[in-house]
Amino acid sequence: MPRTRTPSGTSRVRRLPLAGALRLGRPSDIWFKPALSVVVSVAPPNLTLLALGRLDLAMYTMAGSLCALYAHNRPYAARARVLGWVLLGMLAGIAVALVSASLTTNAVVLVSVGALLAAAQKTVCEATRVGPPGNVILAFVSSAALFVPQTLGQVPGHLALTVGAGVWSWVVCMAPGLVRPHGPERRATAQALNAAAAYAATRGTADGHARARAAAAGAVHNAWQSLLSTGARSAPRRDLERLVVRAEVALSAPADTDPELLRGWAARLRGAGDVPEADDLAATVDELLGVDTELRAPKPSLRSRLRPLAPVAVRCALGCAVAGYVSLALGVGRPYWALVTAASLYQANITLTWNRGVQRVVGNLLGVLVFAAVAPLAHLHQAALVLCCLAFNFGAEALIGRNYWLGSVCVTPMALLVSEFARYQQPGELITERVVDTLVGAVVGLAAGIVVTNRRAGARIDDALTAAERAREHAARLVAEPEPAPAALVAARRDLSAALVELRAVADAAAGEWWQRALPEERVVRVEGAGHRTLAATVRRQGLRALSGTRA
Repeated sequence: MPRTRTPSGTSRVRRLPLAGALRLGRPSDIWFKPALSVVVSVAPPNLTLLALGRLDLAMYTMAGSLCALYAHNRPYAARARVLGWVLLGMLAGIAVALVSASLTTNAVVLVSVGALLAAAQKTVCEATRVGPPGNVILAFVSSAALFVPQTLGQVPGHLALTVGAGVWSWVVCMAPGLVRPHGPERRATAQALNAAAAYAATRGTADGHARARAAAAGAVHNAWQSLLSTGARSAPRRDLERLVVRAEVALSAPADTDPELLRGWAARLRGAGDVPEADDLAATVDELLGVDTELRAPKPSLRSRLRPLAPVAVRCALGCAVAGYVSLALGVGRPYWALVTAASLYQANITLTWNRGVQRVVGNLLGVLVFAAVAPLAHLHQAALVLCCLAFNFGAEALIGRNYWLGSVCVTPMALLVSEFARYQQPGELITERVVDTLVGAVVGLAAGIVVTNRRAGARIDDALTAAERAREHAARLVAEPEPAPAALVAARRDLSAALVELRAVADAAAGEWWQRALPEERVVRVEGAGHRTLAATVRRQGLRALSGTRA
């Protein structure tokens, strides 16, 4: 069991959760966007292949169509780039898989290639923070392609199908920007305002105030990330930046903030009207100077972001490979199902990985029961097969935001039906193999996560603590100056806020790891407290006032 430290320094055992892993959450505010986008992206290519009598090629078009699941929370300029990179990543993975399948039929070699691909996809997705759904879709497609009979001469044509469907999914995901060009930024700002209002409602002292403050700090940070993800600085975006500033002010002075005012602004952002203007914001001119400064600052290199992820890559490669080998030893005809199950488990720490394992097993077992009920209908005609897959595509994206297991109830029958696009198969055989592969992938994947511990988690906490302390000291020096440069003060406050959010994320991730040295919990609490006090001082130094009941 994971071990944590009591205040006295003695170790105690924390049980891995079971019921909590299955608890349903609130659906995403935009659950319908990826759900509708994937249906619109998948339907035309599949229906075209159906009309041509070549539904056996649907796997290649679906590889491109499933790119529509990504980047729905990003501004459209950033979304265009991210979707392009996702399509290239999908294309690279399926190209390696198809070439490998054309060169060898040795199942052990193919499983090994799939495991290395899954590890690379996991690592790059974590480093670039692409997701959800992250690496799972990429691993699912490339692993399945490894076991499709192939010749080298067929590879270019199959890749062309992926590119064509991928371009169509890009168009589908970008189309809403013609109607509501600042929709993602408005949603991120509204979430920051609502989270800040929830913290302000605690007055900074009521029960749950620490949790509410951490949630609000994360939401504000996400809003800035959204607003700063592109260089375009239109007037509506500048108005959104001012509202995020007001959310930051509420974090610094919760007792003097009117939560209803923040919620009112957030509600107006949900609509299609003009961005609400906050009154008495002369000081936010300096904020915009600070934004300009931050946009010009160099970003961390991909190499520096990849370096801490080595244990995650080793976990994924080992778990996927062994899961595939065990599946082969058991005589299962589709070892890639076990491989993908293992690839889907790995989260920030072993506790979260356990949660995902429980969710995956429960969702897949319920999903095969759904498939058993739907298979007779889907086998009536290939058109029924395609329509059932589209329905499960929608259901998966509509439900997965509430809990991963609930979405898996739809993902599992969809994956089983896709395997029948080339030819109908015996439902009993498919169900048996899927259940075996799910259990093998979950058990082996979790075992690999336990064996390959993330011993760098403690070092990452030390680095995060050092970064937060340096950011706090820098901000404190500026606050103490007689006349600090406004842009420098804003940039320092933003750096400190980001450092505190990163510290909390790293501490939470490390807290769920096994077999590592005791975490410096007291130091984390001390640094966080000092950091938030310094943030409040920077707000006061800038002359930004808390919000009373005066409305814009």
